[in-house]
Amino acid sequence: MEEARKEMVRFQIESRGVQNPHVLRAMRKVERHRFVPLSMRPFAYVDHPLPIGEDQTISQPYIVALMTELLAARPNDRVLEIGTGSGYQAAVLAEVANEVYTIEIIPSLAESAGKRLEELGYKNVFVRAGDGYLGWPEKAPFDGILVTAAPDDIPKPLLDQLKVGGRMVIPIGNYPDQTLYLIRKAEKGFEKQEIIPVRFVPMTGAVQEGNEIESASSIR
Repeated sequence: MEEARKEMVRFQIESRGVQNPHVLRAMRKVERHRFVPLSMRPFAYVDHPLPIGEDQTISQPYIVALMTELLAARPNDRVLEIGTGSGYQAAVLAEVANEVYTIEIIPSLAESAGKRLEELGYKNVFVRAGDGYLGWPEKAPFDGILVTAAPDDIPKPLLDQLKVGGRMVIPIGNYPDQTLYLIRKAEKGFEKQEIIPVRFVPMTGAVQEGNEIESASSIR
């Protein structure tokens, strides 16, 4: 499995332009096969998303690495992840940031991810079952926010919980027409950078109930 991870990083990630040495080290270290069902373990290091139950998936390794690199988390940073899933992305973030707060809307996934991360020794990851649209206000502000489910637009509560100088990495749009964006928060507003087309599961919960969402079109 260790050799498979090295090959995954070499051929799926480095060869496609991910260069941050801390991200590459994290991708070599975190055991992706621990975060997929037993039946999927033979495919743990292929360049594809895999099912993890509850109609959810674990993202392909390249996307995990790319999003982590875009977030540019530093060793003292506090990071929020929306969409815990199996906990794999949270584990990768835990290797590059100081604290990771991660929210999963499906209680069974939140429970299993929390147990898995605890068993693997990730003491700097904190898991909550809840609606990611609302963020984690009592732990805000965050240096970085990474979203692994796609809303139609950028949730205003998450923008409000991002520090000035912080970054948000988020897929936006209706499946299958989604785009990954990097959002930077400055003193006088936000800047939005389009990255690549992606496909993520849709964000569910309050975001589907017509709650007010900051319009992405209002962000440069």
